[in-house]
Amino acid sequence: MANTDFDNIDHIDAREGMVFDFRGFLFKVLNLWKFVLLSVSAALLIAYFINVRKQSVYRLGALVSVETEQNPFFTANTSISFNWGGVSGKVNTVITTLKTRTHNEKVVDSLQFYINYLTEGKYNKIDIYKGAPFYIEIDKSKGQMLGKPMGIRFINDTQFELFTEFESNSVSVQYYHDKSKGRASVPIGLFSKIVNVKDSVSLPFLNFKLYKRPNRKINPETIFYIQFLNFDSIVNSCKNGILVRTSSNNSSVLNLVMSGTNKMKIVDYLNTTVAILSKAELQRKNLYATNTIKFIDSSLNAVNADLKGFNEEMNAFRRKNKVFNVTEEVKQVNSRLRQFELEEEGERTKINYLDDLEVYLKTKTDYSNIAAPTSVGISENNILASVSKITTLAIERQNLEYTTREGSNLFKDLDRKIDAEKRVLLETINATRNTITNRRRIINGNIGSLRAQLSSLPEDQQEYLKIQRKLNIGQESYNVYLAKRSEAAIVKAANVSDITMIDEAKDIGGGRIGPNNSLNYMMALMLGFFIPLFLIFVIYLLDNTIHGSDEVERLSKIPIIGLIGRYKYHNNLVVFEKPKSAVAESFRAIRSGLQFLYKQQGKEGGRTLMFTSSVSGEGKTFCSINIATAYALSGKKTILLGLDLRKPKIFDDFDLDNGKGMVNYLIGETDFSDVVESTHIENLDVVTSGPIPPNPSELLIGDKLKNLIVQLRQTYDIIVLDTPPLGLVSDSLELAQYADATLFLIRLDYTKRGMLQLINAKYRAGEIENVSFVLNFYKHKSNHNYGYGYGYGYGYGYGTYGNAYHEKDNKNVFKNLWNKIKSI
Repeated sequence: MANTDFDNIDHIDAREGMVFDFRGFLFKVLNLWKFVLLSVSAALLIAYFINVRKQSVYRLGALVSVETEQNPFFTANTSISFNWGGVSGKVNTVITTLKTRTHNEKVVDSLQFYINYLTEGKYNKIDIYKGAPFYIEIDKSKGQMLGKPMGIRFINDTQFELFTEFESNSVSVQYYHDKSKGRASVPIGLFSKIVNVKDSVSLPFLNFKLYKRPNRKINPETIFYIQFLNFDSIVNSCKNGILVRTSSNNSSVLNLVMSGTNKMKIVDYLNTTVAILSKAELQRKNLYATNTIKFIDSSLNAVNADLKGFNEEMNAFRRKNKVFNVTEEVKQVNSRLRQFELEEEGERTKINYLDDLEVYLKTKTDYSNIAAPTSVGISENNILASVSKITTLAIERQNLEYTTREGSNLFKDLDRKIDAEKRVLLETINATRNTITNRRRIINGNIGSLRAQLSSLPEDQQEYLKIQRKLNIGQESYNVYLAKRSEAAIVKAANVSDITMIDEAKDIGGGRIGPNNSLNYMMALMLGFFIPLFLIFVIYLLDNTIHGSDEVERLSKIPIIGLIGRYKYHNNLVVFEKPKSAVAESFRAIRSGLQFLYKQQGKEGGRTLMFTSSVSGEGKTFCSINIATAYALSGKKTILLGLDLRKPKIFDDFDLDNGKGMVNYLIGETDFSDVVESTHIENLDVVTSGPIPPNPSELLIGDKLKNLIVQLRQTYDIIVLDTPPLGLVSDSLELAQYADATLFLIRLDYTKRGMLQLINAKYRAGEIENVSFVLNFYKHKSNHNYGYGYGYGYGYGYGTYGNAYHEKDNKNVFKNLWNKIKSI
């Protein structure tokens, strides 16, 4: 039954040991408040240096309007509309275009943002952009050194010094005319060159001319820098840096926002990007009119050539023949014939246009260059609508090529729409061609009838009338084309871009968005607090040492008989030399507790007391000496036996010779009386361990020690046994049979929790009886139930104590640091 109870107790203890002790963790944090405070202070200091070193970041914006305006060509009755697919379609196209690499390359190239003008700031180089009192014009066909700032120091108003320092014999250069890169040789070490203002700098790695800005004074003490940047990197940075959003009140109004460290750069970039986009949009908008004007110009050239030939033919006829008059009736017939021939010429032009359009649709893939059908007088609504849709879809596909990879479903969808519209247009072309052909057949019939009426005239008159008709028809055709070209040119000239600036970007002060000093300090405060908190938490979880009496009570049912506080002293004789100290009082309290235990046993003769622990360094010798001293000072005849044969210690504090001791007596080399030493403490005798034997365990289990204990019980009141650690060797188990009481030392912040399982098992198995815990190195903490506000320190180091039992453990620096942190 007893064993079952102990098993249940152990089960409960093990389960409780797995529970996280939040209260203990909280007090651990409070105990390390200096470490937390130091961490917070360091984090705030780092945040301060970050804040003062970071340049201010600004955000500026511009408002842009995107409208859809239809452009009528020629007349209201014969018009064709050209647009980008409505306002929403155009807005999406504009947003997409603003984020394209091609567009941003144009902006960066026009502003030459790949050239940085810098000056020395307090902590780093500052981009001054147009604030520099000079500017440079580079030779784009030659290489410019990438990345490395080139210093410029003005000697006077007409000369400046170029300087830098090279660490290798070559640098990377970029040729900005085609954006290619290469390598250029440079001299290793300091480089310096004096150059005149406006003179060409021609170096393998640098090629430019420097000009002074007007009305700018140059301080010779100020050092400037120019830096060439990778074109592709700058474009990518600008492309990702500009934000485009539609206005919440109007979907056709765009809000362009950009951030940076130089407000003038932001202003220039936003305004330039809108200007370039507006210009490109106007070019696209005028594309249809431009193609129509080109078509009309080509027709005008052909008509003009024919008209010139007709004039020459008429002049030649008049030189050959005399001038004569024709009757009024003949004039009327000839006028009607001329009108029909003019109509036939117009219809023939339409047929030619439709033939060319059909061939164009079947052989070309770019449908953005179609001339307006109204330029030749075609007013068929289906043709006008189809040409407009195909042109719009073709331009939309061109815009999509900037941002979308070929083969995308978006291209496939547009191609399907274009093909469908092409099929409709080709069918409409065939139908319109048939209609025009029928009309031409009728016109040609009328022309044949009128020519028959004139066939009775003399041959020279017929020839004259024929030439006259051709001349009049050519002149009328020329006038018609000229009028159409003027109308198209007027429409093109009257066009304005559908992208207009509502509110241009401007530096009016403010706009600063960073660095957010308050946020940085807040983050530093949080990190400075939570990082040490996390480290303490990890250390707390990994820490398996015993820190307080509450842990001992939770892990074991063995009672605690006393607490020994920490006390710094030069030797172990604290009770004798400092009898009024709190530590001395602690040993007297333990002595009182043992008296109660001895009375319960009711044995006759002297009483034995054994000190042991789990491992070395927990204070067995210290406690053995001082409890023996406490008994001796109370008038009890006491003897202290040094039974730690592997690591003898007690002789140092009593200034005794360890040449002879228990080992000599146990091996029969000398009598016991020869090894007993009287000390300067009244009633206290000491037997040292003697020389270290090769077989300590065999000596301690012999009958000689058993008989000695029996004899000592008759002579002494108290027999204190200083034994080896229980967790390291088995000697203490052999000596436990002689002990009326066993005190198991637990050194707080040192003894491992797992070691209590060892003593629990021995106690449960009955191998050790009448055992009690003594908590050594105790320090009063608010999370413990009781304790002393004192402490002590031993006159020797515990770190070497276990060397006699096991091989020496050479701890590295990190392990020692870890142990120090855990012992805080």
